[in-house]
Amino acid sequence: MRAMRFHEHGGPEVFRADEVPLPEPGPGQARVKLEAVGVNFIDIYHRMGTYKVALPFTPGQEGAGVVDALGAGVTGLRLGERVAYAFSGGAYAEYTLVPADKLVPVPDGVSSAFAAAVMLQGTTAHYLATDTFALGPGHTALIHAAAGGTGNLLVQMAKLRGARVIATASTEAKRALATAAGADAVLPYEDFDTATRALTLGAGVDVVYDSVGRDTFDRSLNCLRPRGVLALFGHASGTVSPVDPLTLMSKGSLYLTRPTLGNYLQTREELLRRAGDVLGWLGSGAVKARIDRSLPLSEAGAAQAALAGRATTGKVVLIP
Repeated sequence: MRAMRFHEHGGPEVFRADEVPLPEPGPGQARVKLEAVGVNFIDIYHRMGTYKVALPFTPGQEGAGVVDALGAGVTGLRLGERVAYAFSGGAYAEYTLVPADKLVPVPDGVSSAFAAAVMLQGTTAHYLATDTFALGPGHTALIHAAAGGTGNLLVQMAKLRGARVIATASTEAKRALATAAGADAVLPYEDFDTATRALTLGAGVDVVYDSVGRDTFDRSLNCLRPRGVLALFGHASGTVSPVDPLTLMSKGSLYLTRPTLGNYLQTREELLRRAGDVLGWLGSGAVKARIDRSLPLSEAGAAQAALAGRATTGKVVLIP
C-alpha cells in the first residue's frame, strides 16, 4: 500500500510516497481502508520535528473510511462498516490500523470527507460548549478565531444551546464566515475587550473560548464578568506567560482552565456521545462544516503548506 512518509524532519518537501506492507490488525485493532484524512497542525509539528517521532514516520491523527479487517477479540464492528476516528496515528496512507474502541459509526447522511473533517475539531467544540462551560440560554460567550475550523463549529454549537455569541476574526471575509455561522456580533481583534464590554453594557461575558493564546490572553481576561471562565484551549499566536493568581482575583475571582480533548474523551461512552452528537448534527444540517480543499494523498506537503500559511478558511482533507 502507499503511505506518505518523511525520513527526515524539514519542510513540506520531505514527504515521500512510499510503498509499505499492508498492516495486519492485532488483538483489539481494526484495519481501516481510508477514504478521507483530516490534516491538522500536529501533523506539521511532527514533520518539522517540534514533536519528536521515530523516523521514517507516517503522520495523520484523524480519518474516515470502511472497516477492512478485524483483529482478535474485536466485537461491535463489521467488515464494510463506515467509521471515523481521531487520536490514532498513521492516517496519511491508504490503510491504517486503529484501536477498535476509537472507531465511531458514520451516519449515512455524512460523507467520509466531512466525517474526517470534524472528528477532532467537532468533538473539541462539543466539550467546550457542553462541559468546560455548559452553555445555555442567558449565557454570553466570546469565541476567538470564529472563522477557523473549531471556532466556527463552536459558534454553531453555542447557538444550538441558546447562548448569545460575540466572536472575533481577523479579516472582513473571516468575520462574514463567523456571522454566517450564527454569531450575534463579530469583532476585529483590535480593542475587542473594549467592544465586548460595550456590547454587554459593562457586565462582561460568562466565558471566553480562546485558541489564540499570547496575543489575546490578557484582554480576554478583561472581557469576563465576575466569576467568569477563561477556557484557553490553544496557542496559535504563541504560549501564554505565567499567570499570577492574584490577577484572577483582582479581575473578579475569575476561573482559568487549559482544557485538552483527551481529558474529555476518557471513556468509549464519552467518545460515542460526543462524536454521535457532532455527526448527527452534521447529518441533519443543524451544524455545517466547511472543507476548504480536498487534495490527493500525494499532495500531503501542499496540504500542510496551505494550513501552515493560514491560507485556509476551513478543513483541509486528503483523499487516498
